[in-house]
Amino acid sequence: MESFPKFKGGEKELSAQMYFDGVNRILHGILVPGASIGMHQHVTDCEVLFIVAGHGTIIEDGVSSPVHLGQCVYCPKGHTHSLINSSEEQDLEFYAVVPQQ
Repeated sequence: MESFPKFKGGEKELSAQMYFDGVNRILHGILVPGASIGMHQHVTDCEVLFIVAGHGTIIEDGVSSPVHLGQCVYCPKGHTHSLINSSEEQDLEFYAVVPQQ
């Protein structure tokens, strides 16, 4: 895994293994407690997140919702979101697929 400090303007760092085929991205990411991925917009792509461990908060177009193990979250093209590990004790682990549209 590689470390990405303050990923997209977030807090702390994202640990991730990223795959890119020149068009689409897939990543396996871990956010430690208190870490986040900053608010960003999907201008030319969308994103599907699969939460595989832990829990946290997602903010989609300004609306905050809890996320947890087993949940799948979708951010459509043109929309904004941020992912936060709001836990004080457990890592938030996820897979993300970001296909161009």
